[in-house]
Amino acid sequence: MPDTAQEPPYAWVVVWATFSALALIFGVAYSFAAFFEAFANEFQAKRADVSLVYGLMGGVYFAGGAFAGLLADRVGPRRVAAVGMLCIAAGLWASSLAGTMQDIYLAFGLGLGVGVALVYTPVMSNVPPWFGRRRGLASGIASAGIGAGTLVLPLLASWAISAWQWRGALRAIALAVLLLGLVSAWLLRRAPAATVPRGAEVPGMGLRQALGSGDFHCLYAVCVLASPAMFVPFAHASAAARDLGVPAAQAVGLVGMIGVGSLVGRFVVGAFADRHGRPQTLALTLASMGLSFGLWLLAQSYAAMAVFALWMGLSYGGIVALLPALCMDLFGARAVAAILGTLYTGAAVGNLFGPWLAGAAFDHLGSYASVIWVCALGCGLAMLAALRLAQRMAKPANPVPA
Repeated sequence: MPDTAQEPPYAWVVVWATFSALALIFGVAYSFAAFFEAFANEFQAKRADVSLVYGLMGGVYFAGGAFAGLLADRVGPRRVAAVGMLCIAAGLWASSLAGTMQDIYLAFGLGLGVGVALVYTPVMSNVPPWFGRRRGLASGIASAGIGAGTLVLPLLASWAISAWQWRGALRAIALAVLLLGLVSAWLLRRAPAATVPRGAEVPGMGLRQALGSGDFHCLYAVCVLASPAMFVPFAHASAAARDLGVPAAQAVGLVGMIGVGSLVGRFVVGAFADRHGRPQTLALTLASMGLSFGLWLLAQSYAAMAVFALWMGLSYGGIVALLPALCMDLFGARAVAAILGTLYTGAAVGNLFGPWLAGAAFDHLGSYASVIWVCALGCGLAMLAALRLAQRMAKPANPVPA
């Protein structure tokens, strides 16, 4: 394992550029909670119909991760991420001109989904190859941008909506993405470990070889089973708080609290995993996330919902920080972006259908209880898949091929 002294100084520039890019794209994505009520009122839409916007966006960016990863492996993360930022800005601007919910589905759902796909996998997969011993910490710091963006941008979006109405707020955010997003993308550079002379081959597994491995199957099961629990709260926790009589601004602030927990989780869990084992830590964080839903089930006040948001966010942040590092551990740098992007497709179904089905369940039953139980069960099953991965990695004959 490389010593920390061998990590080039530019590695930390890449970490913070990745932090900034992720803060921007996921802050924008999770600002959907601030626009939820505006969309419902403007277009007289039911909760399930509005939730489908978020589901489409998440489904597209996870499903598109494999293509984005393959593209980044070929041309580098900088170009792919820059195109993604342009797509996000265009989607936001087009959303501000929407006349129907169908327009919102296309512009906000599909447009932002494509843009986030082109940024997320290329930038996240670009960090682990720069590092050796501190790979988990570096991935945690970089992915903490998601938590920072989740904390700040939904609140800024709420303020912008109150100042300029929802259409003006979307245009302001589009301009911010255009400026800040392209600067972050320009700072990205491919890691030396993922760059070799013409005719040579980067060490590690190719995509096809990785997809045939039991280790990948375990990780994919984790993504599929845990995805509803990871994404339903972003779309529905604020709505659930409003049902308890919480004012709209405070309710939207729950998304920011998920971001606070996520920030802590990425730093703490990443560093903990470097010392105590990444697959074991993954299992612990999945168990923690499942238990957090018990608090949502029993919540009767804003305080209880806030504690749930912090707890769930801490667990979610740890999980997201661990996946890129585990991919690098298991499969090497040769096709890490394509492998990570393909892994993320496991979350696409849960992200696409989870928020929409949660909204439909509430519209039909008037409660989120059944949704909460399904999310908790998925976390338990995902934990078992992570424990199976830990068993496989504990066997001595599990090297990354050169």
